[in-house]
Order: sequence, then structure tokens, then C-alpha cells
Amino acid sequence: MSGRIYIGLDQGTTGVTALAFDEQWQAVGRGYREIGQHYPQLGWVEHDAEEILASAQYAVKAALAAAGAQPGQVRALGLDHEGESVVVWERSSGRPVYPAIVWQDRRTAAMAEELEEKHGALFRERTGLTPDAYFSATKLKWILDRVDPDRSRAKSGQLLAGNMDAWLMWNMTGGEEHRTDASTASRTMLYNIRTGTWDRDLLELLDIPERLLPEIGDSAGRWSTIRPEGFAGLSCPVCAAMADQQAAMVGQICLEPGSVKTTYGTGCFMLMNTGNEPIYSRSGLVTTVGWQLKGQRTCALDGGIYIAGAAIQWLRDGLKVIRSAAQTEELALSVADNGGVYFVPAFTGLAAPHWDSYAWGMMIGITGGTTDAHVARAALEATAYQVKDVLDAMERDSGVAITAMRCDGGSAVNRFLMQFQADLLGLPVDVPKVRDTTAQGAAYMAAVGVDDYASLKDFEGFWQLERRYEPRMGQDQRQLLMERWHRAVDRCRGWEK
Repeated sequence: MSGRIYIGLDQGTTGVTALAFDEQWQAVGRGYREIGQHYPQLGWVEHDAEEILASAQYAVKAALAAAGAQPGQVRALGLDHEGESVVVWERSSGRPVYPAIVWQDRRTAAMAEELEEKHGALFRERTGLTPDAYFSATKLKWILDRVDPDRSRAKSGQLLAGNMDAWLMWNMTGGEEHRTDASTASRTMLYNIRTGTWDRDLLELLDIPERLLPEIGDSAGRWSTIRPEGFAGLSCPVCAAMADQQAAMVGQICLEPGSVKTTYGTGCFMLMNTGNEPIYSRSGLVTTVGWQLKGQRTCALDGGIYIAGAAIQWLRDGLKVIRSAAQTEELALSVADNGGVYFVPAFTGLAAPHWDSYAWGMMIGITGGTTDAHVARAALEATAYQVKDVLDAMERDSGVAITAMRCDGGSAVNRFLMQFQADLLGLPVDVPKVRDTTAQGAAYMAAVGVDDYASLKDFEGFWQLERRYEPRMGQDQRQLLMERWHRAVDRCRGWEK
């Protein structure tokens, strides 16, 4: 094909996706490669950062091949990444000094609990976050305590660290860029959400030298050019970088305060645009930066759920009760209800709004009549129940009555889940034609960064609805289901303690 191409590169928890868009913003090519998750101990989750880099290159090459395009046609690349996962590497060799620690990892739960007890109010005031092993800071401290206990290598500049955007960009540009954006920095527990800088008091508290960390800037801009010999043959600039859920907000055109999107992936993440001022949650949500352009931050309330699609993967790979994720839709629709089975997928604790690092997964209500269909249905319903809890908290914190929700991600293709979600929320659920909205949002942001578009509002006309799910469940049934779900959640909490 001829003409310019924009690349959106989505580095996710289980794989890397690249989408190639033409000048009319039609997705003309897609590439994907899975990445491994490693579980060296109970509660530990790691990635091979070099595998992520190789998978990103593969995905971009595959997307260009599918589009029939050449690397020289790429106008700009925008990337998004899995958020809180962190890696430390040597400046001289470019090699990681320890595997990347994934956002799901719980090894620092005790450290985070101590921070909450002693300094919780300080962290909430400065960062908008409640101390938790989910965020990057305690992971980074844990790595440094083992590879650089006296911090001499970090202080001298021999080591560099960052979330996966910093790692990818550093490699793409041959070490010219060590940067991150405000949306990613706001996921670290080290970023002052008021000043827009690394918070030196918190860095000192955790013994993390600032020199180790990337420069914080906008989510889009004209940055260094990718080196052709270093990344998929590209020679275009990297023009956008942001956390994946914030990129999905852009892809879903949630540009006005009060607009909401939910992404159904490995985990499940609901974000509400709250405008230029952060809203501090009283209901267990996270205050975060959506994106930053020309120094102006757009903020969001975030409700993160650790386990959604990962529960379906477990049914497939762990229990082996299904052959594919798609099979869950057929199984769920084959039974009239869940048969009294409730599944709380707290494989790595519970996130918003509970924040319980010690909760364990549990399935309750099993009888002699329980079938694989009831189990599959309970696993899908679990995601919808968790989303309902987050939405209720979001309405309480924002004072805004949500009227509809835009949904994307792999599980948005599941008709049972989307209908049950609409029923449980009592709201319409809108699914767009392009479900890879994280990569789409990264590409939109790159087009703004390269100055081909003046504003994100220029993309409003490109969002297209594929299907709207209208609620059909009565309030009494909705309330009964949620009451039973909450009883199940209560039973799984604090188990490890």
C-alpha cells in the first residue's frame, strides 16, 4: 500500500500488539506475539524484559507486513505499556540486572503494608495512591536492595530504571531517550500529582536515587528517532508513550469529564475522566493522570481489578475445563443461571475498592449438580461483579451519575459477559468496532505528537459503535446477585493472615 502509516504499539501483560493505521484511520495491519509470565515463587510474577523488546519488534514487523507497507512509510510510533511493571538495567550493557517485576506481583505486600501504617496519609496526599505492592515503588526498592544495596551504582548513573515505556524507548532510540510520561509516573507511587515531578521526600523515604529514574514529560511530542538497526527497521520518531489504560481512554474518546471506559484484559480497568483537577478517592479508587499535553494534565479516577481474563486463562490452562476463551460464552449461555456458584478470582489479592493483599481466590456454592458450564459462567460473572463494585465507588467519589460505559479489550467480544455487565450495572454498555483501543489511543497520541493533528478532539469522528447492550435485569435480581457476591468476597479476605 502507499501513503503514511501510524503505528500504535501496545505492550500488554500477556502479549504485544501492534496496529498499523492508514491516513483515514482504518486499521490496515495487525501484529501480535505472546510474552511469558514467570512465577518463581508463590505470589511472584516476572517478565523477561528482553523478550518483551523482541516481541515488540516482531509485532511491528508483522503489522507492516499485514498492511503491505514498508518501514519507511511509518510517520510516527506511539507506545503504551502494562503500567506498573518495572525493570532495572545497566547503562553500559543495556542488559537488565533482574527480571522485570510485573504489576500483579505481591512479594512486597508486607513492605507496602508497613508504608500504609506509617506514611499512608503522606502517600495519598502527594501521589493520590494508597501504598500497595501493585505500584512500582516497592518493586523498584526490592530490586535495588538486592542488586545495589548501597545504591552506589544507582547514584553514579551506572543503573537505569523505569516502567516498560522507559525500557522500550531507551532501546528503540539507542539509549538517547530515558523518559516517561505523567500518566506512567502517576502509577509509581513516587510522583507528586500536584507538582508533576518526582517527589523527593518519597524517594528519600524509599531510598531510591532520582538519577536512576527517567525524565517525566508530556504523553506526546517530537522525541528521538528510532534507530533502523535497533528496532524493526523503523526510522520514524517515537511520538507518544503512556500507560495502557490511559491510552484506552484516548482510543475510546473519553475526552470529557465524566466519560468512562472499561478495558477487559488480563485484569479489568475502569477509568473516568475527571478533567484538570485530581479527585481524591474516599472509596478505594486510585487518583491518576490520564495524559499530559503541553504541560497540561488531564486526570482520572481509576478502579483496577487484578484478575479478569486471567481467570479464563486459568480455566483453560490450569483446570483444563475449556479449550479456548471463546468457549466460555457458549457454556455460560447453556445454563439458566450460575447454579449458586460464585468465583472470587483473588489470585494475587484484591485491588480496588478492597485493597486486600492477603485475599485468596475462592469458589463457593459447589454442589453435586455443578457443571463446567456453571464454573465458566461464574468466572465471567466475577468480572462483571467487580466492575459493578468499582462503578458504584466511582459514582460516590465523583458525584457524577454514569449514564453509559464504553467497553473494549479481548473479553468485549463475549456476548454473555457484555449483556450480563449491562444487566448488573443497569446501564447501556457500548462496544466499539475497534477493540484494540489501547494501541489505537497510542497511535492517536503519536499523530498529535508529530503535529499532524492539533488536538485529540480531532479524532472524535473516528469512534464507531459496533453494538450497544441494553440492561434487561430488574433491580431486585440485581441486588440479590450483588449481595451474594459480597458474601463470597467477605469469605476470601484476609485468608493468608
